[in-house]
Amino acid sequence: MSEAQVKRSGFIGATIGNAWGGLRDAVSGVKPTRSRMMEYDQPMLWVSIVLLALGLVMVYSASIALPDSPRYANYRESHFLMRHAFALGIGLSVGLASFQVPVKVWDRYAPKLFIFALILLVIVLVPFVGKGVNGARRWIPLGVMNFQPSELMKLAVVLYAANYTVRKQEWMQTVSKGFLPMGVAVVVVGMLLLLEPDMGAFLVIAAVAMGILFLGGINGKLFAGLVGVAIGAFALLITASPWRRERIFAYLNPWEESNALGKAYQLTHSLIAFGRGEWTGVGLGGSIEKLHYLPEAHTDFILAVIGEEFGFVGVLVVIVLFYWLVRRAFNIGRTALQLDRTFAGLVAKGIGVWIGWQTFINMGVNLGLLPTKGLTLPLVSYGGSGILMNCVALAILLRIDYENRVLMRGGKV
Repeated sequence: MSEAQVKRSGFIGATIGNAWGGLRDAVSGVKPTRSRMMEYDQPMLWVSIVLLALGLVMVYSASIALPDSPRYANYRESHFLMRHAFALGIGLSVGLASFQVPVKVWDRYAPKLFIFALILLVIVLVPFVGKGVNGARRWIPLGVMNFQPSELMKLAVVLYAANYTVRKQEWMQTVSKGFLPMGVAVVVVGMLLLLEPDMGAFLVIAAVAMGILFLGGINGKLFAGLVGVAIGAFALLITASPWRRERIFAYLNPWEESNALGKAYQLTHSLIAFGRGEWTGVGLGGSIEKLHYLPEAHTDFILAVIGEEFGFVGVLVVIVLFYWLVRRAFNIGRTALQLDRTFAGLVAKGIGVWIGWQTFINMGVNLGLLPTKGLTLPLVSYGGSGILMNCVALAILLRIDYENRVLMRGGKV
């Protein structure tokens, strides 16, 4: 056989082989690819790290001038930075350990974790045990840090509501056996939180529980009734509480002199901060409002400092990062549900509801779209318990995604 004939036969053989391989893949539904599926969701991990790093920088920027006031006169300029960095270290360590825990273990111990969090909510109200700040008793001193049980309850409600929905799936269309037990649990939690008082945490917890029940297939009419009852209950709480009612009226007209110097003081200075920031901000560290004009600049109103120092562009970047994170949580939950992992799917979506709803309230308060509430910006604001629970929640979310990937490869979890 000549050299030309050899080349021609080799070409024909290769062509037939490629065609057969393409036909085989088409029949089997397998799409050939050069890339290998990653072990974990690297983009989500990096987005989380960026938000945590931004929070560390902004907590330092927002708190650096606090020692100039009499209240913090004994503190160093780096006091809040070091405490936040310490909490971040604990959060990342506990998060790493939480990632090692299989989702089925979280499912098994969800009711016990909920009861434990409930006990802590009772303990924090005990005199000389719970620590009070600014008239609210929300923290349990642990020496190295003050722990806030309501932050643990947010995670516990996500896990418990998902566990409850899976266990009671056949009763989710009924009131007595489907909705009522979960409703009673949320009411008990709400009563304990309102005794602290911490209405902001109650808003988040109630939204998470309702969201998971809705995603779990609760009857549509029953859910609509539940929403109506919740709105009525919150309206009653506001009507029965003079200081809450005054805060609502101040929010509706913050620039009135009596409001600007009273109940709407934080809101007006937050809006001034955003106005000073304009498009690109005054630069890192250049905020004027954080110099004892804007209260709680390193916690509830840290977004206002971001807006002043980085402008509209900086705020937009933060919004996009949170939008991406929440959307990714729902995508992970949808994938888990497609793999017939109902508990994991509801937990992933519950974490998305938690982070998304709390972020929406915090940003709405900072921008004057919602009445002032004491809720921090997840992953960014100063607060040891919040950072710790946010890290654990994201670790569980990463674990759910990791197990999804294992199952899609044909492995077992």
